[in-house]
Amino acid sequence: MISFLPRPLHGLIMAILLLTNTVFWVSQLYILVILKLILPIKSVRLVISDVMSLLAQTWAACNSQIANHLMRIDWDIRLPANLNRRGQYLACANHQSWNDIFVLMRAFGYKAPFFKFFLKQELIWVPLLGLAWWGLDYPFMKRHTRDQLAKNPALKGKDMETTRRACEKFKDLPVMVLNFLEGTRFTEKKHAAQNSPYQHLLKPKSGGFAFATSAFGERLNALLDITIVYPDGSVGFWEFLCGDVRRVIVDVREITIPSEFYDGDYESDAQFRGRYHRWIASLWAEKDARISALLESSTR
Repeated sequence: MISFLPRPLHGLIMAILLLTNTVFWVSQLYILVILKLILPIKSVRLVISDVMSLLAQTWAACNSQIANHLMRIDWDIRLPANLNRRGQYLACANHQSWNDIFVLMRAFGYKAPFFKFFLKQELIWVPLLGLAWWGLDYPFMKRHTRDQLAKNPALKGKDMETTRRACEKFKDLPVMVLNFLEGTRFTEKKHAAQNSPYQHLLKPKSGGFAFATSAFGERLNALLDITIVYPDGSVGFWEFLCGDVRRVIVDVREITIPSEFYDGDYESDAQFRGRYHRWIASLWAEKDARISALLESSTR
């Protein structure tokens, strides 16, 4: 452990180690990205994608080992016993900070497929990681505002088509598609601005999740409802690297998605959209109550 060191030095050492680990594994991924580009045979590309996901999980496992040996964090991780590493899952989680990604890597390890999530198209230009995300088949979404849609109605449905294409790539691969339904990180300011009906959560945005549910269909194993709790409060990633996070709870429930949501038309059918909204709202209300219970139990 390096917890005896001054906080800035602790953070610097952790940052250097995690960056070094990332550069090492991303360089391996780049080799496979090139092979994926020059070998258009579908069966070969599927094998390459599978190997790339394994490399990404190994990168995540190395990050976790660094944290295990050098950071003093009490992990309380509660996973379903029957997770399938070769399965297909949708997953939703509350979102408080960039630490959530690291926490999810630590929580799942090799017990489930490596998670993937939808990214804004601009993130493909992120140094080091953008090309790696593309090679790992992370879907890149071009968000359209209401004004853009009003000026160009042809843009309507593009997000759904992007989601369908992404899920088509995943149909022959183990995958966990993760969605932070709040759409942004929780802050008290955002919570007040939304007048959110939940104590610990922002309002969920269910459109993208509905598209993914429909695109995957009944081949999904389940929905993984992930609740992340920092009993001592959420902090930024630099504070995390400095050792300020001492306790983390990750509670995962496996939920069967109602079959009616596999075939409906979220965009055009108002009644279906209303039923889907109510289902997501009930999940979110349960999550809010679970966060309260987990925080209360952590103080005993």
